[in-house]
Amino acid sequence: MQSPARTDILRADRPLWRNLLQFLLPLMASNLLQALSGTIGNIYLGRLIGVAALAAVSSFFPLLFFLISFLIGLMNGSTVLIGQAFGAGDLERVRQVAGTTISMNLLLGAVLAVSGGLFAPWVLSGLHTPPDILPYATDYARIIFWAIPLLFLYLGYTTFLRGTGDSSTPFYSLVLNAAIALAVMPVLITGWIGWPGLSVEIAGRTLALPALGVATGLPSFGINSGAYASIVANFSTLVVLAVQLRGRRHVLAPDRALLAHLAFDWPILVQLIRIGLPSATQMVLISLSELAVITFVNDFGSGATAAYGAVNQIVSYVQFPAISIGIAASIFGAQAIGRGDEHRLGAITRNALGLNLVIGTALVTITYVFARDVLGWFITDPVTLDLAYRLLAITLWSYVLFGMTAVLSGIMRSSGTVLWPMAISIFAIWGVEVPFAWGLSRWLGVDGIWIAYPIAFAAGLALQAIYFRLVWRHRAISRLV
Repeated sequence: MQSPARTDILRADRPLWRNLLQFLLPLMASNLLQALSGTIGNIYLGRLIGVAALAAVSSFFPLLFFLISFLIGLMNGSTVLIGQAFGAGDLERVRQVAGTTISMNLLLGAVLAVSGGLFAPWVLSGLHTPPDILPYATDYARIIFWAIPLLFLYLGYTTFLRGTGDSSTPFYSLVLNAAIALAVMPVLITGWIGWPGLSVEIAGRTLALPALGVATGLPSFGINSGAYASIVANFSTLVVLAVQLRGRRHVLAPDRALLAHLAFDWPILVQLIRIGLPSATQMVLISLSELAVITFVNDFGSGATAAYGAVNQIVSYVQFPAISIGIAASIFGAQAIGRGDEHRLGAITRNALGLNLVIGTALVTITYVFARDVLGWFITDPVTLDLAYRLLAITLWSYVLFGMTAVLSGIMRSSGTVLWPMAISIFAIWGVEVPFAWGLSRWLGVDGIWIAYPIAFAAGLALQAIYFRLVWRHRAISRLV
């Protein structure tokens, strides 16, 4: 099988920031679309069902993040290995890494599906989920758990493609995924094929939108509609992606050449674990900190829990682009190392930091301007809306600092340096954020929880920058595969 022509994301005939931006725009669009999909889903829940539905789903989100965080960390390892192998032109090695990672993802997904489905009610109770939403959150969680292997397979494929320098295909796949999920979800909520009939205000006039379609006997799935819609979307998108890659004769197409490596290649698995385990541990501990935070928030009642979910939705529009820039820096760094161009790592770092500052500041400013209006789309209770807006104002600006940290750790990860960046991140979360969130919440109420975020981001950035300049820059760098 012939591979398609390699995408040269490090082409030297134009400024590096343009190469980064060309790769980054589809990646950012993917993450923003993912955030938008979640926001619209929450609008469906808040508007068509109520605040209790929004609170139930919000209370489960940190638990889901915790359960998939180990995979996310390990996928960081596969991105580095695929990026270096692809940069060196070793396409057979790309398939070996992908096959081993897929096997690992499916095994982890099966374990989480079974264990999560069994223990969801006890874990949610342990998180102090308010009693009025606990049954709904439990039902929602079980459905998501059963579908985790499918989710892991979908996330794995999009990550592999980005490692080869292709950020456009994952973006188009996510567009399809979001379109399917958002089309299916209201149908499942109402039990009708078609839009349930809404009214919108345009230029001061109310326009009634009649229900489209007819009743089909399809039952209403209520709060669980989002979970079922996600399953339909993930499966459909994977089928389309597989057909597309096979048609392009892509190196990662699910054909005999790739399926032959669908097993555990132990040397590659050791490399994946060596690079990915520290990142996975970091992600797990970060997600555990979110579980601790949601426990603090839940103590203030279901209104605070709903505000927490709303704030997370808005923050994601700034957080995900920052994460995207860190991922882009890691992939560019890995491919530079694979090509033997280690001298370009400094330029990649500077350009990524500059893009984070410009893009992050612009997004923070725009979000502050429209935050209250957007929050009002899916929160109708004025007290909850005021609380969510105040909490957002406290924390949003600090995600520019978070983005700087993501760039530095991404560059270091591209060379296989993960242990100390992980330790620093863990300290910033568990040594700064969680203790401050607990202490300040006792002093200032729920506001204190959000004040802890900028404190932790500032501490993490300072420590990562010190390690980057004084230690990592003086180390020898070589290919890992």
